[in-house]
Amino acid sequence: MKVVLRTDVDDVGKKGDIVDVADGFGRNFLIPKGQALLATKGVQAQASSMRRSRDVKDTAEREASETIARALVPAVIKVTAKAGADGRLFGSVTTADVAEAVEAQTGIALDRRRLHLDDPIRSTGVHEVPVKLHAEVEFRLTLEVAAE
Repeated sequence: MKVVLRTDVDDVGKKGDIVDVADGFGRNFLIPKGQALLATKGVQAQASSMRRSRDVKDTAEREASETIARALVPAVIKVTAKAGADGRLFGSVTTADVAEAVEAQTGIALDRRRLHLDDPIRSTGVHEVPVKLHAEVEFRLTLEVAAE
């Protein structure tokens, strides 16, 4: 069954793509949820305009992400937390704490879900936090955790 996606669907495609999916998946999931339309000739013409608008939006988002990355890569974000004598924190520094510190120190608002920590930071010192703002824009944020 050929359908035109109205939204981005993981492991299927992006908005405006014409994809071939299983009949049941299209009929029972994508179409009822409003995520796809049956690919008729008229809908296929609309798909090209959807793709153009998606490309324009994607370019703008990538440029904005690159601007933020250029501002944050040289910066060192400082976070203070209560710690013991051995440098272990009482608690941890999470992505929400990092996003809050970035906004307070640089004025740039980052979504905490764009910060990728495998585990919360539990010690003082300098740490690298991977940030993925866009599919093509990834960088490492330098974070300095100091004891209060």
